[in-house]
Amino acid sequence: MKLVIAEKPSVALSIAKVLGVNDKKDGYVEGNGYKVSWCVGHLIQMANPDAYDSRYAKWNMEDLPIFPKEYKYEVTKATKKQFSILKKLMNESSVDTIINACDAGREGEAIFRLVYTEASCKKKVERLWISSMEDSAVREGFANLRKGEDYDFLFASAQARAIADWLVGMNISRLYSCLYQQNYSVGRVQTPTLAMIVKRDDEIAHFKKEKYYTVELLVDGFSLSSERIDDVETAKRLKNKVGNTIQVSDVTQKEKITNPELPFDLTTLQRECNKFFGYSAKQSLDYAQSLYEKKFITYPRTDSRCLTEDMITSTVNNILGKNDFDAGRIKTVFNSKKVTDHHAIIPTISSLQKDLSKLPESEAKVYRLILNKLHASLGYPLKESLTKVVAEVEGFSFSCTGKVIIEEGFTKYLKEYKAKKSEELVLPSVSSGDILHLESSELREKYTAAPKHYTEDTLLKAMELAGTEMIDKAVEVERRGLGTPATRAGVIENLIYKGFVERDKKNLLATHKG
Repeated sequence: MKLVIAEKPSVALSIAKVLGVNDKKDGYVEGNGYKVSWCVGHLIQMANPDAYDSRYAKWNMEDLPIFPKEYKYEVTKATKKQFSILKKLMNESSVDTIINACDAGREGEAIFRLVYTEASCKKKVERLWISSMEDSAVREGFANLRKGEDYDFLFASAQARAIADWLVGMNISRLYSCLYQQNYSVGRVQTPTLAMIVKRDDEIAHFKKEKYYTVELLVDGFSLSSERIDDVETAKRLKNKVGNTIQVSDVTQKEKITNPELPFDLTTLQRECNKFFGYSAKQSLDYAQSLYEKKFITYPRTDSRCLTEDMITSTVNNILGKNDFDAGRIKTVFNSKKVTDHHAIIPTISSLQKDLSKLPESEAKVYRLILNKLHASLGYPLKESLTKVVAEVEGFSFSCTGKVIIEEGFTKYLKEYKAKKSEELVLPSVSSGDILHLESSELREKYTAAPKHYTEDTLLKAMELAGTEMIDKAVEVERRGLGTPATRAGVIENLIYKGFVERDKKNLLATHKG
């Protein structure tokens, strides 16, 4: 008998259905040589300091820092019943093998290992490692189970992360709370993220806008704009000296080629969902997780934006179908060397036959965005013709840049998300030395713009890139930035929940407490 342990009930029941296991019991399903049960997220957590010494129940600076020689773990109160069920199942004599079917990632590994250890289980462990909940993917995963010990280092990294969080959180939170006589929460990722928001808000609050001027000329049906002028009298003199005709001093034309972006990882999906739909990072993750469990998309908590080379045939034949694609993009998108634990997020093959109208609107939007992004990633480049017209007046440069789309390429898949400002600007045919006729002139007063408040889109990008300027680009590092794609949404929500940050429409602002 094999015991399968999934991360949550919905996933366990989906796996059980594929395995033909349907005899429901209290906390598990049985049949066909399997028992399938589940965790409910983290059943085991690191113990609080008072579990080591009762004096730590009271927060005193004299007791800091707290560095346990060995770390203790405890079953969470809300999940004691399910842990008891798992412990009983794991130690039944009829069970000879445990299959870890928790999410295929660092935290999923930790969820299972802590239960396995706390249950004092010593039985053989096999690992189900899949990137899709499609029936075919689950069957293939069970046909190719991996050795549990192959993921010892993954669990070690999860432990290291948890211990680092515990040491910073328990010690520094107590320190600041004692110093300021108020309950403060300090976190290894949370606090640097808060610092970025506070710094940006401070830059905006202390920003001193600078006034400047431009002279705008309407000539032969299009506008020429002067360079920035800081002095109003100079700008007025320039406007008054513009004659009825202006000679073109230079015309440059060049073709701009823009290649498509790669398919989504979780962070880029969350960013675009915030930009286009206004979804928070947590909402986007929740919608993506639901789509994954409903077998519409592949595993969402990934930090890879490429697909593996063995996916070329199935993706091209089954997902792209009759849609035109650029064969030259194949090597860029399908690159196994750039795939970590899981490949980029894409639709499942079976999802193409499903009725999208049965999905909640929010999930349907996310699904369509993922599908369109995949099509776009394998699309042809966007080709544009850029024309810059320059005229000189009294030593000042006036210019205008026109844009004409030659080939829309991959952008045809992203039209519903396209910003209006990217529309074409067609200039009349003009050559160097041509005489333009002035129709009107205008002096415009302008101001330098303050930095913008963080949105979840821009904060996720800042978290992803944090610290990269301090890392030698020639040195390969496994992780950069603050947090991981799977944890960043939780960090943002935690800052809001604890009253350090608040939402103002799309903006994230630090509170007085923050």
